[in-house]
Amino acid sequence: MIQIKAKQQNVSFEKNVEKLAFVLSAHLYNTLDSSKVIEEAAKRSGISVGVIKAAWDAAGEVIRTWATEGHNVPLPGLGSMRFGVRSKSVQNVEDVKTSLISARRVIFTPSKEVKDELQNTKIAITCYDKDGNIVKRVTSADTNDVEDPENSLTPDPSPTGEGSENQNQGGSSNTGGGNSGGSAGFETGGE
Repeated sequence: MIQIKAKQQNVSFEKNVEKLAFVLSAHLYNTLDSSKVIEEAAKRSGISVGVIKAAWDAAGEVIRTWATEGHNVPLPGLGSMRFGVRSKSVQNVEDVKTSLISARRVIFTPSKEVKDELQNTKIAITCYDKDGNIVKRVTSADTNDVEDPENSLTPDPSPTGEGSENQNQGGSSNTGGGNSGGSAGFETGGE
């Protein structure tokens, strides 16, 4: 079950004006250490922890290398990931420069199986008033819609393109290998 918290907070942008609304966000328990994931995979597969760790590390290195070369890389059982950028658009080729890029991004596209799992997962919402007291609990009865990051990207029609999604979908003809320096500086997250 996905746990959501709805916290009552001031959403006004005006000074000395209070406009209260319940703002929803996912409740994150903690970040799992990779060693815990590796140990669990070893238990489920019957493969030794050392072998799984070596495969985990090698797969991570290959994924980083190929993604930084411009490939959309499959993540077995999960989907695929690629790198992209968020940038402004310009009308004249003379104005094209790297300073137009406002963010480097990691774009994850879940597999059908992951989307189905998410769609079938119930949601529980706990509502808190502005003082932190629980005022209501709700369990899902929604349509279970799952956002598709591949189909939710809509370019900004404005002339400057501010906030538009310009993705790096090209790639080198090289199908792997080489040392590209990893994913330092890339931001994770969606729209």
